[in-house]
This record gives sequence, structure tokens and C-alpha cells, in this order.
Amino acid sequence: MSEKFKYTYPQNLSLLRFFKDAEGVRRNPIPFHKRYFEKFGDSFSIRIGFSKYIILSRDNEIAQHILVKNQKNYNKSKFQSVYLSKYLGKGLLTSDGDFWLKQRRLIQPAFHKQKMNQLVDNMNLTIASEVNNLVEERPIDLFPVMSNLAFNVVAKSLFQLSNAENKFHRIKFIIEEVQNFLIKEIRLPHKAWWFSVSGQVKKHLKLAEENNTIIKEIIEERKASKEEINDLLNMLLETRYEDTGEGMSIEQLIDEIKVLFIAGHETTANTLTFTLYLLGRNPEVQQKVFEEIIEVESQTSNSIEQLQKMVYTNAVLNESMRLYPPAWITDRQNLEDDSLAEFKIKRNTLIGVSFYELHRNPKYWNNPDEFIPDRFLGEQKKKSMQYFYPFGAGPRMCIGTGFAIYEMCLTISQIVKKYIIKSDNDTVQFNPLITLKPINVEVSFSKR
Repeated sequence: MSEKFKYTYPQNLSLLRFFKDAEGVRRNPIPFHKRYFEKFGDSFSIRIGFSKYIILSRDNEIAQHILVKNQKNYNKSKFQSVYLSKYLGKGLLTSDGDFWLKQRRLIQPAFHKQKMNQLVDNMNLTIASEVNNLVEERPIDLFPVMSNLAFNVVAKSLFQLSNAENKFHRIKFIIEEVQNFLIKEIRLPHKAWWFSVSGQVKKHLKLAEENNTIIKEIIEERKASKEEINDLLNMLLETRYEDTGEGMSIEQLIDEIKVLFIAGHETTANTLTFTLYLLGRNPEVQQKVFEEIIEVESQTSNSIEQLQKMVYTNAVLNESMRLYPPAWITDRQNLEDDSLAEFKIKRNTLIGVSFYELHRNPKYWNNPDEFIPDRFLGEQKKKSMQYFYPFGAGPRMCIGTGFAIYEMCLTISQIVKKYIIKSDNDTVQFNPLITLKPINVEVSFSKR
């Protein structure tokens, strides 16, 4: 666009109002976003300085434009490329451009459906072990239980025969510590100097380095053993770059494994927690899931075939992720000036899309706050999928989508087959961190 071109942005939220709300936004931005959307419409902007703008949107046209239709003009924001990479290195989650494309092409075959099918039996065994240890007949805080389950599934899928339980526990601890600090860094940029002089940045960088060392030890043990094991680590070790025929360096492999641990365990734990809570609040839906599982198991004993037939269970998971999307927000920055919906925006505009609000936008959803799994069945499903972003969209859509769906379906089926679930909360509390984390969600499990 020429220098004379007039840029246009969504209605402006005053910087004064933004700073007045800053502490509340830091604790939980979603109620404030909801208020702003109700006041300004499906998109609003914040002007910083003379010419810098931030846009937040719940508009599907904008989501499609930046993630799919014109995605080449939109890079990940500094939050992903700078803040996250400081602790996670340069993996798929934090990289961009040619390097990201090279890594995506390299790793994609390891997540092909046929490869995922090979992991199902091991996944099933790990889930069964966790489900057998569920506390019965009294309310429990569900998220920590689902977090352990999901983490162990990822750990055993990555490193099937490793006897490194203590190392897995340490990795999980480090991931949680670093994420909690990262959120503080992002939401409180004015305290960056204090985080630095007080030694908090140094402490968490040291933890991240310890994580690297632990994962490196596990990889080197595997390479030294020369065992052919059917797990994700083996699949990643076998990958080769098209241009050189070489595999990933140890350092790059470590970075990708860290991403798989983080992206593969917390988002799944979140969704399982919200889904089980919703099943406990909706016994008629729970009964339908139970009946489907019994019917599917009567038709075939093959786990893959069973997963393919769990149509209603999948709809329940989708509706849970609509209401409580695990990755609740995404952001991008445009490399060049662009036309975005009815707006004309300058390069380097930061654009956030709230999937949480888009998934509840009454423009796209009838009774948006109600739990209605039928939205994702039959003809209704085609419409719903147009406005549904639980794993993002476009070329950067989550590479582990198939893995996550398998894991969640298997977990729900094993729990519902064995237990009647009751929820003890009238409403759900959550903390929007990097993912939408459930807080104090209590359910009870009673043997069927």
C-alpha cells in the first residue's frame, strides 16, 4: 500500500481503559475480552504510540484470513518466536519461515495416521493403568489426575521402554514451573527488570537447560542400545531431511521433543478435564457415550476400528473443545500491509484471535453457551466445522491432532465404560495461561 493510503482499524479501546484493567486482565483476560467484544463488536483495537496497533478478534473471516487464506503474510508473534523459544528452543511451536517449513516437512510423516495407529496399543495400556488408579466414591480435583494421565501417555509414546520414571516426573515439574513464570513475563512486561535482577530469569533458564540434559540422556541411551522400538522417539530418529538425507541433530531433536511434551500433554489434560466435567453434568449424554462404547466393542475388538466408529464420543469431545478450547487464543503479525475483513492494516500489526470467544460467538452458534454434542453430528457438523479451531487451522495446524484425538477417545471410553461420573461443580473455573487450564474441577467416580 502506498504511503498516502489511509489505514483503518476496528473500534479503539482506549489505552487508559486498558491500563486500568491491566491487573484484572493479567489474572484472567477472558471476562474483559467479553466485555470489550460486547461493546465494540467482533473486533477491537488498541493503539500504542502513534502508529502501532493491536487487534483482538472473534471474527471467523479474520481467523480464516490470517491462518489459511493469506497465512504466508502472517508470522508468529514475538510471544512464540522470542519468549517461548528462550525456554523451548527452536522447535515447530516457536519457529517460522523456511526453517519452520523444513521442520514441518521432516516431522509430518512421523504423525501420519498409519504411524499413529502403531502407537494405539501402548497408549491403551498406559491409559488403563492410570484409570485403574482412579479414586472412587468421593470428589477429587480432576485436573491433576488427567495431567498425570496425559503426561504419562506422551512420555510412554515418546519413550516406550524407558525406565526413567523419576526423569519423567522431573521433566513435568520443570515444564510447569517454566510455563508459570513465562506467563508472568508476558503479562507483566513492565516488571522485566525485576525478574532479571532478582535472578528469576536465570533460575528458569537453568531449569530449561536441566530439561535439555535429561532428554539428551534418554536419547543417547536409546541410540547406544541400538534397539528398534515402536515409539515416537524411534520415528523421529528415523526422519531424514530431503535435501541432505541426514537426520536431526541431537539439539534439534531435544527442541522438538520438548514441544511434544508441552503441546501433547497439557492441552489433552485440559480437554479431558472439561469433557468429564460436562459428562458428569449431563447424565443423558454420558449414557449415550456408554451405549456407543458397548455397541462398538460388540462389533469389533480392533482398537483402531473401534476409534473410527466412536462418532458420538467424538462429537462430545468436539463440543467440549468448542466451549473450552485447549489453545484458547492465537496471534500473528503481518509482514506487509494488508486488507483484513473491512480494515486496512499496517505491517507489523499484532492480531490476536480468541478461539474461546469465536466458539461462543452468537453470529455462528445457536445457544452458544450450551453443551450440545449434536452440533457435531450429521449435516450440522458441516456447518459447525467452519467455525471450529481446537487445533488451529491452515498449514500450522497442530501436528499432533490425530494423536490427541486417539488419546482422548480411548481415555473417555475406558472411564465411561467402568464408571458413572458425577460433577460436583455448578460452574467451571479456569485460568487462561498458554492453554485454558481448569481450576478446582471436582468429579466423583462410582463403579458401574
